[in-house]
Formats: sequence, structure tokens, C-alpha cells
Amino acid sequence: MHHTAEYGIAAHWKYKLGMTDGKEDSFEKRLSWIRQMLDNEKDSEDATDLVRMIKSDLAPEEVFVFTPRGDVISLPAGSTVIDFAYAIHSAVGNRMTGAKVDKRIVPLDYRVKTGEIVEILTAKEARGPSRDWLKLVKTSEARNKIRTWFKREKRDENIAEGKAEMERELRRNNIGMNAEELDALLQKIGPRNNCPTADDVYAAVGYGGISLWKIIPKVKETWQKEHAAPAPGVPQPTERQAQPQRKSPVGVIVDGMDNCLVKFARCCNPLPGDDIVGFITRGYGVSIHKRTCSNVPRNIGEAPEPERWVSVHWAGDVREEFKTTLEIVADDRSGLLADITQQLFNMRLFIHSLNSRETKDGKAFISATVSVTNIEQLKSIMERLSKIGGVLSIRRT
Repeated sequence: MHHTAEYGIAAHWKYKLGMTDGKEDSFEKRLSWIRQMLDNEKDSEDATDLVRMIKSDLAPEEVFVFTPRGDVISLPAGSTVIDFAYAIHSAVGNRMTGAKVDKRIVPLDYRVKTGEIVEILTAKEARGPSRDWLKLVKTSEARNKIRTWFKREKRDENIAEGKAEMERELRRNNIGMNAEELDALLQKIGPRNNCPTADDVYAAVGYGGISLWKIIPKVKETWQKEHAAPAPGVPQPTERQAQPQRKSPVGVIVDGMDNCLVKFARCCNPLPGDDIVGFITRGYGVSIHKRTCSNVPRNIGEAPEPERWVSVHWAGDVREEFKTTLEIVADDRSGLLADITQQLFNMRLFIHSLNSRETKDGKAFISATVSVTNIEQLKSIMERLSKIGGVLSIRRT
């Protein structure tokens, strides 16, 4: 607490600017905490890491552990022996092979406790960290040092790992884009993420510098536009209609129509990335539905008035935000709603509404309406919320 008050981001150095401690300039010393924070974050391309680091480094819950020499190392609560190793020095963490706590061998995911003596076992030749360590560490300092090592030392391995992750994600989304098409597309979108070439994108994905949810939506949109087969029974544009269409202000293009009113159906709330179809309403323009919506016939060709169902697709670069509602079922406990709210805040989401009630069986039912940009971001949100303690299920309404 004293160290944070003296050197932390809320330190009282400003009104004591003229004071010195006789050994070094007090101003520089009191700014060292902020400088260290920025240095640790300079290799990270995800702003959520900075939020996570500030939250963990300013948290009042800390543990104090000792080195074999008696030096005290302060770490956030929940830190592992890997965090301890990187808190000592990057070289110690990179050469780490195991750890002892109070002279007992412990696994690498062991969480240190106040008063314990931790000894890091190292090898003479640095074999480097494992990618699995990124899932074990608590502090952003350790996480960024691990990423930096992979970024500098394992470029070929990063490229291979990034390609493997990309292929898995493409298969999960049923995208059949070949390697040449994918490389050409990554060459175009890479500079937006400070990656001039496709290999740079693969490498950044491999060491964790770029999240796949930032890339996959554009890849999926391009593939659907060029390769996806039309939905059964949906009328296709004639040669006269198949002319360049202007982008709709809501991010949806109706084939064969221009400047028509478009609205999103509230029964299914489609998001960019969903397979969609349009229905011509009377006086309200074209209503956009998910292809799997209960109000959309399975075989449009056999439906009443099939001519009112039209083919639509998402515009190439949708930047609008869309409301979506998540229903969360969890074991009721103290602080559950606060944890969910904090996680949504960490992801920088606009929360329109958040309601909670207790069910008859003692569970908590939470409804959260937030703004998202596409289906991939929604999947990432649901994945992160599912990791909160006590959460049993999450579904999109």
C-alpha cells in the first residue's frame, strides 16, 4: 500500500515536486511505476491487456513471497510461479524448467501464497517458454515477456502456429478459402494491424499479438460474398439486376434494389456474419431475418408469396453496431452481477440494459443487452463470460 501510494498512478508526487531524496530525483523515481507499466505494454497490440494490467497491478489483494536469498517479491493475488520467475528477470523466466515452494517441487500452475519461499529451477541453455504459459500467468508483465520471446525468437514457429489456428477457425466457420486467396486477403487487411505481409499476420496470431476475432469477420464476409451458395428457394438477381449496388447505410445490400428502406427483424436480431434473407413488407421496406429464424420458411419456394422473399447480403465492411441480448444462467452467489459487469466493461462494450432475478431453483437469471459489431465478437464475448465462476450457460436471444 505504501509503495503504491508513493510511486503508483495516484501518487502525491505532484504537489511535492520540488522534494528530492538525496540519492536520485524524486520526480523520476515517482514516475518509475508509470514508465514500467508502459514499457511492459509496448509489445502488446490488444488494449484489453492494458486494462487487465492496471486492474491487477492496482488491486489491493497482493501476495508477498520470498526468494531463497530473502528478497521479497510482491505479486497480484492468484499469481503463479511463472509470474514469480518473470518478476525476477526475463532471462529467469525464459530459462525456467520448474519451481520449488518451501523446498517442495510444485507444478507450473501453482499459485503462490504470502510467506512462501519460491526457488526457480533453470537450465543452462534457454529452451524458452511454452505457449501454454500464456493461459497460466496472471500478470501482464509475464504475459508480454512471453509474447516478446516468441515474437523475436520463434518467427517460423509463430507463422506455423498462426496458420494452424487460422485453419482451425476457418473450418469451424465452414469457410473453404484456399491458401492463395487467404494470403491475398491477409495482404490487404494486414497493414491495418501493423502487419505488411500475410506471414506477419500469421506470426502475430501465433504469438498472440492479434486476436482472430479481429480478422475472421472480414475473411468470412469476403468468402460468403464470392463463394457461398444461395439459400434454397431465394430468388436470385437477373443479369439486369446484378449491377453494382451502393452500400446501405445499415450495412446490408438488397440484391436488385437500391435506396430501399431496410430494417432488422426484432424476432431474431441478425448480426454481421449471420446468414440472412430479406422479406418485402407492406409499407415498411425490407425486413432482414436470420436464415434460421422461426419466421423464415425452410423452403421459400413453397411458401405463400415466395416473390416477397429476396436475396440480401452484408456489405463488405460493416462498421455499425447492433444490439443483441444475452441470457445468462448461473449459480447465484455474492458478486456475480459485479463480475459480469466488470467483464463487459473490460471488453469496452456499451451496455444498454442489465437485469438479474432469482429463479425458483435458486439459480440466477441475467439478461444483458449490449452493442456488438459482428457475430465473431459476440462469440468472443460469450466465451469470456462463460469463464466467470458459477456461470452455467449463455445463449443469444
